[in-house]
Amino acid sequence: MKNRSDINLLKQIGIPAFLLLMLWLIGKFLPFRIDLTEEKRYSLHPATVEVLQEIEEPLEVEILLTGKLPGGMRRLQRSIEETIRTFNAYSNEKITFYYQDPMALPMDIREDYIVGLAEYGINPTNLFVTEDGGQKTKLIFPGVVVRNEEFETGALVLRGEKGMGPDQILNQSVENLEFELVNAIRKLIRKQQFAVGMLMGNGEMEEDDGFGIIEALVGDFEVYKIPMEQAQKVEDLDPFAAIIIPGPKEPYDEREVYILDQYLMNGGNLIFLIDALAYDMEQAGGDGTVAMPFDNGLDQMLFRYGIRVNKDFIQDMNFGYHPVMAGNFGDQEQLIPLPWPFYVSAGRKASHPITKGLDQVMFRFVSSMDTVKAEGVRKTPLIFTSDFSRKLAAPVRLAFEDMADGPNLDEFKAQNLPLLYLLEGNFTSVYKNRFLPQGADQSSFLESGAEGRVMVAGTGNLFKSQFDFIEGSPLRLGEDPFENTQFANRQLLINSINYLLEPDGIISSRTKQFQIRPLNKVKVKEELQKWQIINIVFPVVLIIVIGMVWGAIRKRRFSK
Repeated sequence: MKNRSDINLLKQIGIPAFLLLMLWLIGKFLPFRIDLTEEKRYSLHPATVEVLQEIEEPLEVEILLTGKLPGGMRRLQRSIEETIRTFNAYSNEKITFYYQDPMALPMDIREDYIVGLAEYGINPTNLFVTEDGGQKTKLIFPGVVVRNEEFETGALVLRGEKGMGPDQILNQSVENLEFELVNAIRKLIRKQQFAVGMLMGNGEMEEDDGFGIIEALVGDFEVYKIPMEQAQKVEDLDPFAAIIIPGPKEPYDEREVYILDQYLMNGGNLIFLIDALAYDMEQAGGDGTVAMPFDNGLDQMLFRYGIRVNKDFIQDMNFGYHPVMAGNFGDQEQLIPLPWPFYVSAGRKASHPITKGLDQVMFRFVSSMDTVKAEGVRKTPLIFTSDFSRKLAAPVRLAFEDMADGPNLDEFKAQNLPLLYLLEGNFTSVYKNRFLPQGADQSSFLESGAEGRVMVAGTGNLFKSQFDFIEGSPLRLGEDPFENTQFANRQLLINSINYLLEPDGIISSRTKQFQIRPLNKVKVKEELQKWQIINIVFPVVLIIVIGMVWGAIRKRRFSK
C-alpha cells in the first residue's frame, strides 16, 4: 500500500512538473506569442520585426512620461511600456527601459537636459491634474530617449491633429507608438542612409530657402543639392533614391525633362512642388499686383503621369496671416498680422501613412489640381481644403487693401479641394511615340517604367523655410515667425520621403487603428447597483452554495 501511495504521489507531482518543464523549454527555444485582441494591438508590422532583428547591441529606453498622471496619460504610459516589452520579445538583443522625470533632475543639469530634449522635438506640455480636491498644473514630457553605448536619439509620442479631443489625441498617439519607437531605434542602428537630391538651377529655392528641407532630412538621409545643368545623362541621377523639385521659376528644357522622366522610368521617386503662377509679393502693397501664368516646362510631363496643376490660386477661410508694415510706432517699424486667404492652413487629411496624425499644414499660394487618365497609376489625394474655399483663375489680383473689409463668405462655397496628391504605379514616359531630345541614347530609352512614386503639390512654398524677423536667419520648416505657430510641414516632408522610399517599411505601421470604447455613463449610473450585486455579492453567494453542496455530498458519502 505504501509503495502504491508513493507512486500515486509521484505521479501527482511529477507529471505537472514535467509538463511545466516542457512548456518552459518550448518557450525558451521556440518562442511564440499569440495576440488574442481584436485589433491585434500586440502584433508588430513585419517591417518593424525586421528592424528589431537587425539590432546588434543592447538598447536602453528612457521613458520621460512619469509621475502622477490622469487616466488617459497613464494609458499612454502603459502602452509605451507594453510596446517596449513587445519589441524586446522580437529583438536579437535586450531592450531595457526605465523612467526619468526631467523636472526631478538637479538644477545644474536640468536646463541643459531639457534643451537637449527640445532638439529631438520633445517639448514640455502643461497638464491639469486633480490633487487634494483642487486642480494643479504639471509639466510633462511625452517622449522617450533611446540610446546605445555611443549615441542617443529621442521621439515625441504625443501627437494629434488640430480639433481633436483629448481622448482622440491619446488614442491616435497609442496607435502611432510602434512607428515612433521603431523609427527612433532605426536611426541608431541604420548603417547606410538613402541619398535625397534637391534640384537647383531653374530658379528654385535660394540657398537659405532650402535650409528647412536640409535640416529636416539630414538626420535620416544624405541630402544633396543637384545643379541640373551639370546632369548630362540619366545615370547622373541614379545615386539618389528621391529627388525634390522645389518650385522652379524658369522653364526646364527638353534635355532636363528627359533626364527626369527616365529617372522615374528606372524606378526613381519625384516630389514636384509647382508654382503655376508668377507673382511678386513686394508689389502687393498700394494698388497691388497680378499673378500671371508662366511655363515651367513640366506641365506636359505631369499630364502624362496623370495630374494637371491648374493656372489659379486657392483661397480658404481657414487661413494664415501675412505680416504687413503699418508705419512706425515712435522710431520702430510696426508690423501687423493681415488675414491672408492665400495662405491655406489645411487640417483635413486622408487616412494614409503619410498624413495620419499630422497637425495643420501650411500651403502658401497653392493652385488646384485635377487628375487625368493615366493607365497603371493610382492617384491618392492626401490633404484637402476646408468647407469654405474657392478658386481664383489667372490672372489673380494680389493686394493687401482688398483685405481691409474682410472676405465675403458667400463666395467661399468650394469644399475639399485637393492640395497634395500621391501617384503610384507604372508610369508611361512623356516621350513615348515622340522624338527624343538631341543627344539622348535611344538604346537605353524606356517607354514605361518599373514601380515608382510621384508626389505633387501646386505650390513651391510647401517645404520652404520662413525667416526670423529680428535676426534674419532661416527657421525650421513649419515654424511661423509671426503667428508663433509650428505647422506640420516638417513632419509631412519626413513622412513623405520615408513612404516614397519604403512604402512597405515601418511608415506603413502608422495605419494601425485602435477602437475607443468609452463607457456609457448614463447606463452606468442607471445600472450601478445591479452590476455591483453581480460583481460583488453574486461571486460570494456562489462560493458559499458550492461549499454547502460539496459538504453535503461528502457528508452523505462518508456517512455510508
